[in-house]
Amino acid sequence: MKHLQLLPIGKLDGGLLMELAPAVADTFRMPCEILSRALDPEFAFHGERQQYHSSEILQRMQSFLAPNSWRVLGVAAVDLYIPILTFVFGEAQVGGPCAVVSLHRLRQEFYGLPEDQEILRYRLAKEAVHEIGHTLDLTHCDDYRCAMAPSHAVEWIDLKDSSLCASCQSQILTSSD
Repeated sequence: MKHLQLLPIGKLDGGLLMELAPAVADTFRMPCEILSRALDPEFAFHGERQQYHSSEILQRMQSFLAPNSWRVLGVAAVDLYIPILTFVFGEAQVGGPCAVVSLHRLRQEFYGLPEDQEILRYRLAKEAVHEIGHTLDLTHCDDYRCAMAPSHAVEWIDLKDSSLCASCQSQILTSSD
């Protein structure tokens, strides 16, 4: 049986992954497990930007794929970027097996606000569903409440749900994946 696998990237609070697992398992109707090995992201650090290149992390995540992997979602605490953007909340291999999300800019503390674990869990679930959706060939959705709506700022994440709209859901159900 195939599994959605959560890959810790760097040092993470394991409780966040344990709470994320049932949320994404339910959304995608797929068993979810947390991998025991972690990926050290230091190879993807770029000193000139003081950030980690998410595409490099995605490439390295390929080595974590196993015969029972449905998708592998990396969860990192570090700040991610791709060269054409200042930062990304996550990145996915569209139609591929791997995606990554970052907690760094999902945390209230990044914006000078008090820590709020509940908000962090909600934001993480939304971005996890979003990036896994891209691995299933879903594109950005015009419904701002759908998890597949684009998020160029954290406020946009807060507007959307952690679930897929009916249109996006039907695209997954009709796909041959």
